[in-house]
Amino acid sequence: MVKKRKKLNLAPYLFIAPNFIGFLVFILIPVLVSLVVAFTDFNIFKGFADSKFVGLDNFIQMFSDGWFQAALKNNIIYTVVTIPIILGCSIIMATILNDKVYCRTAIRVMIFIPYISSVVAISVIWMLILNPSQGILNNFLRAIGIANPPGWLGDPQWALPSVIIVGIWMGLGYNTIIYMSGLQSVSRDLYEAAKIDGASGLQLFRFITVPMLRNTTFFLLITNIISSFQVFGQINIMTGGGPGTATTVLAHYIYLAGFRYHKMGYASAMAWFLLVILFLVTVFQWKIQRKHEDDM
Repeated sequence: MVKKRKKLNLAPYLFIAPNFIGFLVFILIPVLVSLVVAFTDFNIFKGFADSKFVGLDNFIQMFSDGWFQAALKNNIIYTVVTIPIILGCSIIMATILNDKVYCRTAIRVMIFIPYISSVVAISVIWMLILNPSQGILNNFLRAIGIANPPGWLGDPQWALPSVIIVGIWMGLGYNTIIYMSGLQSVSRDLYEAAKIDGASGLQLFRFITVPMLRNTTFFLLITNIISSFQVFGQINIMTGGGPGTATTVLAHYIYLAGFRYHKMGYASAMAWFLLVILFLVTVFQWKIQRKHEDDM
């Protein structure tokens, strides 16, 4: 007796089709095309017909490009400064808010609002705050006796620190909420037992909270590194990468190379260089995390 073939149920495939098609058209295919473009002198006004294969020339050019070197340096500084401050402040705020705090819900909402707000709106507001002549911050500094406050976004020495401050302020809310979610899985019995043994609040934080949130910290570390190398919105709006190259970062320089100077091949090469950096950093962190877990 011949068995009847089961009818293929197309319903699940129809449900995932829109998302899959969107991923294919707007992510996968453009990424693969950019890899091809990275080895050419592609210009958006000339198209593929007039493009020439240049091999590794675009990748070699990066290491003799002063703007690229400045962008990479600024990006590393931005990452190294913002991430430790964001993670450190976030875990402290999450620990405080996890206990009984007055208006805890309202405080959670307030610290999360910057993360979900428009980057354009936030950048404009901070430009007004940091305005060297009429800004709220400099008016306050003059009021307390500082005659010559910094020029902030217009000063090459203060422009990048100003952007870093905004980046930290924007990232605190998300990281704090994630840490608070991680704290929900930490057993209260550990804290109660430690308190009975005479542990102080600082010891509870150091020997229980921080170790128990190790996986959460690892997740946030990776996501923050990736997002810090993709920072673009506030740079483009607040400083435009200036003054000079003071705040130029990789994502912004890739944008300039591709859409302002029409060097799409060079921009694609830088984008792939950035992808390789993030991939290697993530793999390195992953191996360290796995090695640490194996040693425990």
